[in-house]
Amino acid sequence: MQATETLSQGLKREFKVVVPATELETKLSSELAGLKDRVRINGFRPGKVPVAHLRRLYGQSVMAEVVQNTINEANRKIIEDNSLRLAGEPKVVLPEDKEEIEGIIAAKRDLAYSVAVELLPTFELKSLEGVELEREVAEVPASEVDEAIARVASESRPFKEKKGAAAKGDRVLIDFVGSIDGTPFDGGSSQDIRVEIGSNTFIPGFEDQLIGAKSGEERTVVTSFPENYQASHLAGKEASFAVTVKGVEAPGEVEINDELAKTIGFDSLDALKNVIRGSMERDFTLQARRKVKKLLLDALDAQYDFDLPPSLVEQEFAGVWQQVVADLKQAGRSFEDEGTTEEASKAEYRKIAERRVRLGLVLAEVGDRAGVTVTDDEVSRGVVERARQFPGQEKMVWDFYSKNPQALAEIRAPIFEEKVVDHLLAQAKVTDKTVTREELFADDEEAADGKAAKPKATKARAKKAKAEDAVADEGKDAGEAKAEAKAAPKASKAKAAKAEAAEG
Repeated sequence: MQATETLSQGLKREFKVVVPATELETKLSSELAGLKDRVRINGFRPGKVPVAHLRRLYGQSVMAEVVQNTINEANRKIIEDNSLRLAGEPKVVLPEDKEEIEGIIAAKRDLAYSVAVELLPTFELKSLEGVELEREVAEVPASEVDEAIARVASESRPFKEKKGAAAKGDRVLIDFVGSIDGTPFDGGSSQDIRVEIGSNTFIPGFEDQLIGAKSGEERTVVTSFPENYQASHLAGKEASFAVTVKGVEAPGEVEINDELAKTIGFDSLDALKNVIRGSMERDFTLQARRKVKKLLLDALDAQYDFDLPPSLVEQEFAGVWQQVVADLKQAGRSFEDEGTTEEASKAEYRKIAERRVRLGLVLAEVGDRAGVTVTDDEVSRGVVERARQFPGQEKMVWDFYSKNPQALAEIRAPIFEEKVVDHLLAQAKVTDKTVTREELFADDEEAADGKAAKPKATKARAKKAKAEDAVADEGKDAGEAKAEAKAAPKASKAKAAKAEAAEG
């Protein structure tokens, strides 16, 4: 085998490889000789099949394997001999001429092909000495715990049948059939639905028009879907709902005491408060972590500037852009609606892709130099946490990751990254700054309110080198989970934008 470098430009290398036909013939003969002892052919005793007969029967298929294995071996030798650190798989260009291909398969012509590779960049790691980071921290306000307890109490209120008209805070049992321009639409009809007036669980305007309704009454509710409604075919459209009221219920009173806590599985009100406070403290800690991590990544981004493998950037951009387009489509919006153009957005997200690739390479190099490793136990815990996100399908999720090394790598990578971030934070000068809860979650709440003038696709930015959030809270029992779910606001702005906070 002879390999000649034909291109050396930046991170690109290309080689011309020639494998003599005699070498292919030797390998083919060796494979056929080994095959003789394994195949069973009528008319021949085991191990006595002539090689010439095997060549006629299996020559082409065996030679195809020989050629593929030869290419793989040649590529490995090129990489080893030149000490190349590849950014991706080698790209092989084989002959296209039919006659030449047939000659190679017949071992009458040399195998000549070209292979192109992209290299990982080399760069010097820089010290974080002198880098100062400010980590925002906040105490959980007692008032917020009290509000959460009040939500738990509200969720636990008993409702009793009411004879009169429905008022705000009452609950009505209804059937409804929705239509647009006189035509019923998919998902617009349902039966025996309980609607708490004032809960804002239905589209704006729907609940308010049920005020004053009585059991047995039929009325028409006319309202419009929000412009950013997730079902794009309904977004912004006016709909008419034929509603039949089947019952009205008024809420009863519930006292916030130990008995309330016991109804949802806790020994006392203090125990319930401790669980809720603990959940909030974890959210506050995660938010502080995400914000200081972003500052760290910003500092790293300012320190490093080196050429990037084009294929890695393109791959990263393709994934981000696919999510951007999908989110816009789902929201029923266009680039013009977002005050930009497709070209400008592509340029913006390509820069984001470049940043993500660069930071990923830096973090990987730091981790390798520092000897950062991820244990099998840590990966197993990550899989368990991922499985917990799919109630009822835990075994299926576990089996999927157990049998899929590539998927398992997707669990390992963010764990590795977070350990590298811990390593870097230990090197930088990090000082804590006490802020209010509102200041800690300010960026998230602006995004949730739409003040950032960006589509949901803005989340694509946050996916750069981000570990999964659900790696904590092990050992949480069903009672704790239930209490936290009830305590959480139905439209928690902080959690709605949670994934975006780690934008790097």
